[in-house]
Amino acid sequence: MEYYLGLKMSEHYCGPRPCGEWPFLSLRAGLQLGLEVRAGLTVASALEELQDDLEEVKALLEKATRKSLRETLSAEKSKIETEIKNKTRQESQNKPEILDNEKPVAVVPPITTGYTVKISNYGWDQSGKLVKIYITLTAVHPVPVQNVQGHVTERSFDLLVKNLNGKNDSMIVNNLLKPISVESSSKQVKTDTVVILCRKKAQNTRWEYLTQVEKECKEKEKPSYYDADTDPSDGLTTVLKKIYEDGDDDVKRTIKKAWVDSREKQAKGDSQI
Repeated sequence: MEYYLGLKMSEHYCGPRPCGEWPFLSLRAGLQLGLEVRAGLTVASALEELQDDLEEVKALLEKATRKSLRETLSAEKSKIETEIKNKTRQESQNKPEILDNEKPVAVVPPITTGYTVKISNYGWDQSGKLVKIYITLTAVHPVPVQNVQGHVTERSFDLLVKNLNGKNDSMIVNNLLKPISVESSSKQVKTDTVVILCRKKAQNTRWEYLTQVEKECKEKEKPSYYDADTDPSDGLTTVLKKIYEDGDDDVKRTIKKAWVDSREKQAKGDSQI
């Protein structure tokens, strides 16, 4: 027993019909009954029924020869295709959206703000192109990348490492000795170490100090033995006095002997004149 449009053939079969006609009491009645059946289904089930109906209508349309029958089947085919589009759109609109309070929440480890420690110990060296600052921080390498923050300007840099062993580590260096290239400078995180790479703007120049302040402090510490307004011999005397005061007994004895010999030579020279 065959089925078309969800209806048993035997229910509408009424014996042989003239050539080219189908064994239905009423094709339109069958189509209408199919629509009524689909109306009571869910969207998903109705879509399945519509797809099956469309395939059967296509099969019937291929076999039909009478013009009126082909027109009826073509109209039904267009109607089913339109209904499939509408049901598909309806199904997509009826899909439940995941509410914000229903979305799975990512497990985020608690962030410990802690206290901030100022970094004062560091080392640095340089090449023709770079000034490298080495900051030792134990266990810094497993820290998330976003927790290691650096900022560079032409004459400064700063570093902030968040939540390292329950604290934040901060370092700010201003007034670098010479300008650096902001775009070409960077930072690297290595085992227990953060390296700040400052690219020199004037390459192949040597930095005697890291900062201008450091340079000024070092120069102030240098003893000023000579003064442009004084006699150079007075400056030499000042130097000798400084050495004599800071030296041990042997140094003092040597200086005394040299001073006596100098005096004696000076006296002999005066007597010869």
